[in-house]
Amino acid sequence: HVQLVESGGGSVQAGDSLKLSCAVSGDTFCMGWFRQAPGEEREGVAALSLDGSAIYADFVKGRFTISEDNAKASLYLQMNDLKVEDTGVYYCAAAAAAGLDYPLDFAGYNWWGQGTQVTVS
Repeated sequence: HVQLVESGGGSVQAGDSLKLSCAVSGDTFCMGWFRQAPGEEREGVAALSLDGSAIYADFVKGRFTISEDNAKASLYLQMNDLKVEDTGVYYCAAAAAAGLDYPLDFAGYNWWGQGTQVTVS
């Protein structure tokens, strides 16, 4: 059974940085970060495949970095130069599949954390 617990959200000013963490228990393959703003659909932010390759949504390229620490069983999302439009609940997700055709599509993920709020003003 896989459990994901996010932390690190908060309220910041535009241009600030935040680092989200996701504690992972259980066996997973592809992992990703998603976000959902009020009244909007959940959207993919960044994903990390089993071979360590990362993919980013265009709106975060150059600002966000996804990484993992296998020794700590954790997934991270470093967010720099935050913008007001980055506001939302950020979710950590894990897939049972070794590879996903669309890593930024939430439909491919099997397990989700409870989410952590990020507010940028």
